[in-house]
Amino acid sequence: MRRRDFVGRGFAAGASAIAGLQAMRASAEKKYDDGASDSEIRIGHTGPYSGPASSLGIIGKCIDAYWRSVNEAGGINGRRIRFISLDDGYSPAKTVELIRQLVEQEKVLCLFDTLGTPSNTAIHKYLNQKKVPQLYVASAASKWGKPKEFPWTMGFQPDYHTEGAIYARHILANVKDPRIGVLMQNDDYGKDYWEGFKQALGPSAGKVVKHVTYEVADPTVDSQMIQLAASGANVFFNVTTPKAAAQAIRKAADLAWKPAHYLNIVSASVGTVMRPAGLDNAQSIVTAQYLKDPTDPQWADDAEMQVWRAWMTKWMPAAVQADANYVFAYAVTSLMHETLRKCGDDLTRANLMRQAASHRALRVPLLLPGITVDTSPTDFYPVQSMRLARFKGESWELFGDIVTAEG
Repeated sequence: MRRRDFVGRGFAAGASAIAGLQAMRASAEKKYDDGASDSEIRIGHTGPYSGPASSLGIIGKCIDAYWRSVNEAGGINGRRIRFISLDDGYSPAKTVELIRQLVEQEKVLCLFDTLGTPSNTAIHKYLNQKKVPQLYVASAASKWGKPKEFPWTMGFQPDYHTEGAIYARHILANVKDPRIGVLMQNDDYGKDYWEGFKQALGPSAGKVVKHVTYEVADPTVDSQMIQLAASGANVFFNVTTPKAAAQAIRKAADLAWKPAHYLNIVSASVGTVMRPAGLDNAQSIVTAQYLKDPTDPQWADDAEMQVWRAWMTKWMPAAVQADANYVFAYAVTSLMHETLRKCGDDLTRANLMRQAASHRALRVPLLLPGITVDTSPTDFYPVQSMRLARFKGESWELFGDIVTAEG
């Protein structure tokens, strides 16, 4: 009897020890850096909820709604997302202050979709020195795709340099005797477009007859548009953020200036730019696209678009679904969602960057057909393709083949 008791106690002790080892092993397999735990993942973000680019603040609001919907569905691998989004007013100095707060006080795991080229430039070196992921930046500056120099920063959409080059090539191939006028925001954002555009013009760079700039805080671009219209230009390359873009389109109409008009993708939203500018004034403008346009009737029965519309109706019922910024926000956050899911229980900053740099032909909701996300340790440009589109009626109409970015 005693022997059986001893054996029973020994068996129980052994089982307990094995269970303890298994629990320790399971615990050891979970790896966390600041901002992650068994129950939560903290993500930081800054955006312009006020200031000259406040029309883009809806991107952060949509991202917040996306994470709330994820949390309602159980989170990611059982962890809730805590999305901390702060208003930087599109001021780089304010961005620096808030990013330090997010990293050093809120202890976020990463920064996600921080908006604006000047703002992200101001925090670029700091985040890389701190080894904090700066993922899927809401700016297409080409500098976000340089893993050797900045291994903790990655962009999302096709870069501005490439987009500018695509417009230049289209102008040279389709406009007889082009005389080009350029309106450019005077910062790194505008300069990236301009450098790609000028480089693609090559020996034809002399066809730029007028190049004017504006400051982001300028109340209007009326004086610049008067100069461009008076220059004799028959082509207009419009490198602006939404407020200035709508003003430029309206002013061109007021001046009865009707050049071949190329508008950068940042300001191609029907809801934010084309309608405020006047649909009649926007006809035949050319832009580039890599996402499905919510105003394009060809996507009316598209399964992804229907899912997005249902989601928007539930989570952002007051939003204007014609605004393509909501499509952008949903798509880029879907990519972040998948990246975090792939991390499993290794929620370290280094593993987060490894997963971000290992997407292969990933289909992200609302990308145009034939366009996927592909990354590697040496390729930090997730989306590298787009198509041209022309504004017709009340929406954009795609034309031509998919064009692959320069990378």
